[in-house]
Amino acid sequence: MKIAIIGAGVAGCILARSLADIPGVETVCLERVLQDDHSESGTGLNIGPNAVKALRLTEPALADAIAAASFAWKKWRVSLTDGTVLFDLPLDQVADCDGVRIRWSELYSVLRREAAGVIQYGCEIQAIARDPDAAGKTTVQYTHHGEPRVLDDIDLLIAADGRYSQTRETFSGTPPVRQLGVSIFRLLVPDTSAGLIDDYEQWFNGPNRLLSFRVPSAHIYIAGTFPIPADESVPDACKTADFLRAAYTPEGGLPSDQATWLIDTVCANTDALHWARMQESDMRFAEPDVQVMYLGDAAHGMVPTLGQGATQAIEDACCAVHLLRAGMAAGTPPRDWLDQLDAARRDRVRFTMQLSFDASDTMLAGADPVAGTLKKTGPEFIGDLTRLYRDVVLPGVSA
Repeated sequence: MKIAIIGAGVAGCILARSLADIPGVETVCLERVLQDDHSESGTGLNIGPNAVKALRLTEPALADAIAAASFAWKKWRVSLTDGTVLFDLPLDQVADCDGVRIRWSELYSVLRREAAGVIQYGCEIQAIARDPDAAGKTTVQYTHHGEPRVLDDIDLLIAADGRYSQTRETFSGTPPVRQLGVSIFRLLVPDTSAGLIDDYEQWFNGPNRLLSFRVPSAHIYIAGTFPIPADESVPDACKTADFLRAAYTPEGGLPSDQATWLIDTVCANTDALHWARMQESDMRFAEPDVQVMYLGDAAHGMVPTLGQGATQAIEDACCAVHLLRAGMAAGTPPRDWLDQLDAARRDRVRFTMQLSFDASDTMLAGADPVAGTLKKTGPEFIGDLTRLYRDVVLPGVSA
């Protein structure tokens, strides 16, 4: 059995680690960057309690390694930038365990260390195609540190190569994208807040939102959003310190001490901001006529409002691990594993994507963040959040 994984990101590393020691299985993971190159991951992220739960039920040692490099995520608070608190939720009211707060680079470091020996770094994919000599199988042409190589007769190709997946583009074209109409920037800075910033918090001035939390190695992660036309790029005029300061400063009042530090820090680091637009793409877990599996952002790029991007990639990977282990033990064909993954994940991910999109309502043009946030304290949203964080289902595993 030959399994090839494209991309040593979150899902790819978990699969590589979990499949490496299965007898009779040859697993290789191809990654574009070099082993210690985390230059494209210079921000922070929060991983939801649902992913922590899934990982503890699948790879507890890996869950412990990530926890050791993280801070616990225990609460979620939402305020106005003038300091008025709208929402203050301890996660133990809606989850079975804490989430985590971590630097992207440190998460990659942990995951790639745990998958050592399976990942080939410095790989540039040249072509991905159906294997002409074997129905359902695939072949990959690539260079490894500049040397041409070929993987053929691949029984299962797992695409974990991100939102702009070359694999998915090859077999089914560019997935349709739905723009939310919201710009987002991200920033990671040394912690000079003197204790003002700690656990997961958000601050609104109208629909303009700041989000921040502390991560290990004495750094603060900051993200900011504001509405833009859904079909347009982020205007350059919105990337200036003057615009950003005005966007988050309450009209006719003063920002709180927390908001003041955040606004000053963002405005002092405009050259370091990572800009994007909030968007989601159509879901796809498998190809119908070739043995190709999609995981993480390659399967379902989603808006980051509830921090479910990396979180759902972990859930995907854990689900796939259990299905593949069971399938190999039973001797069932890879086509069955693909169908089982789609059946196991489709409704769960559809629910998560819709909840994330709907929870973005306070960031849209003309939104009332006070009314929108207070609505999220009600039983419907709290019930959905509880379902998101607790209802983790893994094939053959009792929670």
